[in-house]
Amino acid sequence: MMYRVNGEIAWSLLLFLISVVSGCFSLVLISGEDSEILEFCLHSSVGSISYVLYVDWVSALFFSFVSLISSSVVFYSGSYMGGDLNKELFLKLVMAFVLSMFLLVFSLNMISILLGWDGLGIVSYALVIYYQNDKSNSAGMITALSNRIGDVAILLSIGSLVESGSWNFMFSPVSGFGFSNSLAFLVMVAAMTKSAQMPFSAWLPAAMAAPTPVSALVHSSTLVTAGVYLLIRFNPLLIEEGWGYYLVLVGWLTTFMASVSANFETDLKKVVALSTLSQLGIMMSTLAMGFPKLAFFHLIAHAVFKALLFMCSGKIIHESGETQDSRSMGGLLRSMPWTSVCLNLSNLALCGFPFLAGFYSKDLLVELGLMEDLSGLGIVFLAVNVGLSASYSVRLSWSSLMKESSRLPLSGSGESDLFMVGSKTGLAFFAVVSGSGLAWLIFPVLPLVVLSTGWKVMALAAVGVGGLVGFLLSVSESVKSKCMKGSLMFVFMCQMWFLPLTTGEWVGLAGTKSSGVVKLWDLGWGEYVGGQGVYLILLKGASGLSVWQNSMVKLFLMIFVGAVVFCAMMFLGSF
Repeated sequence: MMYRVNGEIAWSLLLFLISVVSGCFSLVLISGEDSEILEFCLHSSVGSISYVLYVDWVSALFFSFVSLISSSVVFYSGSYMGGDLNKELFLKLVMAFVLSMFLLVFSLNMISILLGWDGLGIVSYALVIYYQNDKSNSAGMITALSNRIGDVAILLSIGSLVESGSWNFMFSPVSGFGFSNSLAFLVMVAAMTKSAQMPFSAWLPAAMAAPTPVSALVHSSTLVTAGVYLLIRFNPLLIEEGWGYYLVLVGWLTTFMASVSANFETDLKKVVALSTLSQLGIMMSTLAMGFPKLAFFHLIAHAVFKALLFMCSGKIIHESGETQDSRSMGGLLRSMPWTSVCLNLSNLALCGFPFLAGFYSKDLLVELGLMEDLSGLGIVFLAVNVGLSASYSVRLSWSSLMKESSRLPLSGSGESDLFMVGSKTGLAFFAVVSGSGLAWLIFPVLPLVVLSTGWKVMALAAVGVGGLVGFLLSVSESVKSKCMKGSLMFVFMCQMWFLPLTTGEWVGLAGTKSSGVVKLWDLGWGEYVGGQGVYLILLKGASGLSVWQNSMVKLFLMIFVGAVVFCAMMFLGSF
């Protein structure tokens, strides 16, 4: 056990060192407003292969935070996965995921992006089915098949870029290119599937069947943000071709659907997954309105406090008898004070509480959104989505920590695990300071915001009203009883607008059933008429041929000669 823990510490320190180096390199690139293109060539007797890396401040800063979160997750898993027999396999999968993220982030062209893109999908599938049960198998099938749509879109976009003469995204033409409209559409579809936008949203809550450290790294802050990162690179093409309007609508609907569902969900990890989904919708709509830097700012800030939120949720699940039902929790505020502080801190950052990480990005994007030419319905959507994020955050804190305990009388909990405390402490620090630090770094001169006093305080007012609604939903039993009774409207709201039924469960069921049919065919008729059947035919034919060659040829010649002699004698005797 000591060897395994030391191995996790070594991997964690390595990732932290990579994070520091990448972060310092991003500071150099930002100060010089420069970028670097590195080409690596591998020569052999059959030819040469070159791989190109594009390093600018966006890719370096993003990978710095990916490495930081990965370092905390690996350190956290030293305790959370301590009793798992396949923990070394888990660590290898996590490092394979970091490598795939590296290929995606620093890639210059669509071919190398596809390597990282498919690597993320394969490793994510392996991590979702890590526990090897029916639920994990079904969730992994939903995840894999939903993301294959995006993989096909990436392949088609590679074919579209052939006509432009280059696969490099920075050289892709904005106008005057026959396939530019289809290229923008294909990239948008690929990003929507990877970032779980409607109607591809069902796979993200289903992927919570993975271990909690996986959810903290893969399904909250890195994998699902790959689609947003891709659209940041292709943002000029997306806006120029007019797809921004549709992406704004998709992002707002995804945020609204996920926020409403999170207010009625009782599975703790799915509540956090739905909150991730709502924030991804905000990033997509911000991108579509033409603010790629602001979307990138919110992406990085959100990654830190959402990973912290998942870690706190994992600790609560660990101390609540391995149950994820929030109705069986509560009363943990005194027994786990540091986890309670970190959970509330990450929730406040998610709500946009002043001077925490989420405040600087969310307040700025709301203000810039209000300065756009939005309709009345768009303003209502913006205010409601901001308020609902505070609503489900307050409900999450109340149901898991502050309400009366629903656990067994003799159950206990504590903060004696130094691995979990240390990993959460680092992310808690960045959840406080990363917002202001990134704001000064990315926006040395903040965008000019000219709004009236009423519009300026709208974001904070929406957060306050949303928090009050979340508290009322937490303590009110009438809403819960309506959900239990099966009212169609409430079931529609609770079940993600029936997206799991229409685009999720049947996909996983079809994949599982088809895999069973294929396995049955392979072990049954496929063996009989396929490989084993051909083998038996050849074996019997070879044995019969050997017998024929050893004895039957002579016997045949004797019978043939005897028959000829007999026929000749009969013919001569007739005369």
